[in-house]
Order: sequence, then structure tokens, then C-alpha cells
Amino acid sequence: MVKTRRSSNLALRDVTESSEPRRKRIKLDTEPHAGMGSQASEISPAKKKRPVGTPMIDKSTFPIRRESPWKVGAHVSASGGVENTIINAAEIGANAFALFLKSQRKWTSPPLTSESIAAFKERMVEFGYSSSVILPHGSYLINLGNVDPEKREKSYKCFVDDLKRCEQLDLTLYNFHPGSTVGETTIANSISLVAECINRAHKETKTAGAGNVIGCDFAHLGAIIAQVEDKSRVGGYDIRKKEDWIATIEKFDADVGLSYLRGMHLNDSKTEHNSRKDRHENIGLGHIGITGFHHILNDPRVQHIPLVLETPSFELPKETWAREIEALNRLSGLTLEEDTTKEVAEPIRVAVKLASQSSGKTKPKRKLQATVSE
Repeated sequence: MVKTRRSSNLALRDVTESSEPRRKRIKLDTEPHAGMGSQASEISPAKKKRPVGTPMIDKSTFPIRRESPWKVGAHVSASGGVENTIINAAEIGANAFALFLKSQRKWTSPPLTSESIAAFKERMVEFGYSSSVILPHGSYLINLGNVDPEKREKSYKCFVDDLKRCEQLDLTLYNFHPGSTVGETTIANSISLVAECINRAHKETKTAGAGNVIGCDFAHLGAIIAQVEDKSRVGGYDIRKKEDWIATIEKFDADVGLSYLRGMHLNDSKTEHNSRKDRHENIGLGHIGITGFHHILNDPRVQHIPLVLETPSFELPKETWAREIEALNRLSGLTLEEDTTKEVAEPIRVAVKLASQSSGKTKPKRKLQATVSE
């Protein structure tokens, strides 16, 4: 068959866009496909049709994801398109993940392409992720509690744009920071403004919830939810000792309600409790220690929701986050003793040390937490 200019261009585009080594060649069909004429091309061998330019993915190097009701994952990169977040999550053995739906530091961003939307949904099925374990994260610019009407409206538009992107991807959760009084009004007034924006957004969107509002005081969240009309769509405490974790989760239930707990961020702390500083540390290497996470990974009240790492990866997630996910999964059902605590944290310590050295961001030495609190 004579190669036409179009078929040659298709072959060239597949070669340049594919992530497969260059020695993988494109085989042009010698027989026309029904309804497609003689110019169709495909990658050979291929088990099923893929959009032109979609790379084949070698899943043989991916870690086996552990079956567990505690859905541990990380906030993965969406570089190159939201569809890549699913690959990035699978590469580290994550059973859940968070992502940004657009640039988190810009008010406006280009819309999602139909190709990205289709690829995202296809990969959700291919890799076995459901919307219940995917937690989109809102823009850092959003402040729905701002008393300035013009600035609040700007935040609202950015907020609703996020929710509509959730709808496009068939996602049902959404995590955002409710905002700040910016020193110009009362907390109570800001809470009312946040709730008002959520109610308004519910009327403009269909499937995406207004998700996991995260505040410094559970009572603030309860007050926001109390003023939200459609409550079916919403969802700095010491947890080192088991009794403190129980008290924390019970306070959340009393002030907010466990039915609204739809996801959690997991990170250790570089600073002591009550430091009023939010400095994230890798799991087991900070002031919370492995035991604090052992309480979480053995509490049935936090099963089947995204438990998302927000720890330093040093741009090497497969070396760092994969070790942390493995360690956290191991904690489920494990009886902790002092030696066991050290054993669980050690692979993380080694991985973080190597990753920090590779990235040139050497971490300061600190003593490994090894205390056991029942």
C-alpha cells in the first residue's frame, strides 16, 4: 500500500508522543478498517484502541497495591494533564490520591480538554480507582470568607470552576481551605459568607460536592455545615497517644459529624504540638511519630476515605512516598512495640535521606521518634 501523507504523519506523531522506546515501530495496516478508509494506522501489537498519541504504559514495574479498607495515597502531580495523576498514583502503590485540577496559584486556567477528560475516565477504570478515593484540592487563592464583595466574588468564580471540573471528571469530592477573616470581620460573619457561597455553588453544580472544608477548629466547620442547606454534599489536635486520638475523633464527631469526614491529610510535624506552625515532616520522622499514625490506621471510623500524604517527596515520589505508603499500610492490624516502631520507620528514614541527598536538599539530623503510646 502506498503511504499517504496523512498516514505517515500519524505514524510520526505516535512515535514522537509515545513513552515507549524508539525501537518500538509503528505498523501501518495493509487492509482498510470498515468505515475508516485505507489511511488508518495503529500500534502493533495492541489489545484495544487508544486515542492517537496516548502512550502505552508498562505496568509491570508498578508496585502491587495492598488490599485494605484504609485508603492511603498521596497528592500526586498533574503535570502534562490530569489523566497523568492516575499513573503517578499507581506508580507509588497508592489506593487513593489527591490532585490539583488546574494551577493552584492562578485565578484562571485553560479548560480541561476532551482528550484529557476521556483519558482520565479510561484510566480510572483501567487502574481500579473510584471517585470515592480521589480528592481534588482547591486553589490556594480561594477565600470565601473575605468580607470584600469583589474579592469574594473572584474567589467564588475560581471555586465554582473547580467544582465544574470535578463534574467533568465524574469526581464527587472536593477539598478546599474555607478562608480567612483577613482581620476585617468576625469569624462568625466569615463563616456565614463561606456557607452562603457553598449554598450558591450547590445551585450551580450537579454532582461535585463542596467537600472537605478544613479549619483550625472543628467547631468552625460545624458552624459552616449548620448553615449549608444541602448537607448531603459537604463533608491542631494532639494525636500522639491513643487516648488523644480517640478524644480528637470524638470531638470531630460532636462538633462536625463523622458523616462529613470524607478525607484526611497525613503528615508528621517538624515542630512540637501547639507550636502554631504547619511544618510537614515525613511519616515517623517528626514529633508525631509512627504511633500517632498507628492509631489512625487501626480505627474503622476512617476506613474507605482518602488518607492522603502531604509530606516532602524531594521530587522523587517513587522513592519516598512509596515507602511511606508501604509503611502506613503495614500499620493496619500490627501490634506496636518499640523495636517494631523503629523497624517500620527505618525504610522511610533511609529513603528520605537518599532522596534529600539526590535533590541537594539535605535534611537536618534529628533523632528518630521511637516511643510507643498505647
